Amino acid sequence: MRFHSSLPEDRIPARAGVGLKAEHYRTIIDTAPDIGFFEVHAENYMGAGGPPHRYLSAIRERYPLSLHGVGLSIGADRPLDQDHIARLRLLRHHYRPGLFSEHLAWSTHDAGFLNDLLPVPYTFETLQRVVEHIDQVQTALGCQMLLENPSTYVAFAESAYAETDFIAEVVRRSGCGLLLDVNNVFVASTNQQWDPVAYIESYPLASVMEIHLAGNDRQADEAGRPLLIDTHDRPVEDAVWYLYELAVRLVGPVPTLIEWDAQVPPWSILAMEAKRAESIMSANRPEGRRHAVAC
Repeated sequence: MRFHSSLPEDRIPARAGVGLKAEHYRTIIDTAPDIGFFEVHAENYMGAGGPPHRYLSAIRERYPLSLHGVGLSIGADRPLDQDHIARLRLLRHHYRPGLFSEHLAWSTHDAGFLNDLLPVPYTFETLQRVVEHIDQVQTALGCQMLLENPSTYVAFAESAYAETDFIAEVVRRSGCGLLLDVNNVFVASTNQQWDPVAYIESYPLASVMEIHLAGNDRQADEAGRPLLIDTHDRPVEDAVWYLYELAVRLVGPVPTLIEWDAQVPPWSILAMEAKRAESIMSANRPEGRRHAVAC
């Protein structure tokens, strides 16, 4: 199913954007940098008023906005939090984001909310639950949701689907779009020793409406094998840039976000990362620009 909204959302251009951080509010407002869009974590703006909303409103007047959720717990084996959905709906109506995305993960339990995005087994039961939850969100928000592929460290023995097949079936049944997180592909493929190129080539690329890029921390497991942690606290590494170039060649240019959520650098560093993404898109750009709008 597809969702068409009467709200005047701005299309997100096929350019690079960055995650909006409080450290950069004044720089952005004072200098109006040439950037494609900003993305915010929805949960950071669910409070009533205050400086964060004042700054975000001023920035929204100049730039398209993408809304990225981290707390819906789409994969949880429990009902979705209707109060959380209601707060998301208010944010969408107020800021009119061009895109809204969430994770293929779970983070809620009887004991409360867990500060992690945890993986799900790829079973028929999980498929039914994820599709049901996405349907609820898309109906409540009145727009299409993008689903992000996870960063994982182990695989479930009971999984009956390959990850790309599972995601493709979610798209087919729910009508959602996809957010391809290239760093998540690299992290999961390194940790589980599978081919990231084959993963991207088998991904449901026609449904990709946004791409994420981020840095990761390289450690080692008890056997001395590489163990990558999805930290979002450093520049994108060359192997991820390589996979991004492959994705752009296959998908075409789409809105691409530089995620940097911890140890946030000066604005100039983020701007350089965004410029590199735009250079890759420009080198692989067909005639015309592809815009994305799901909300």
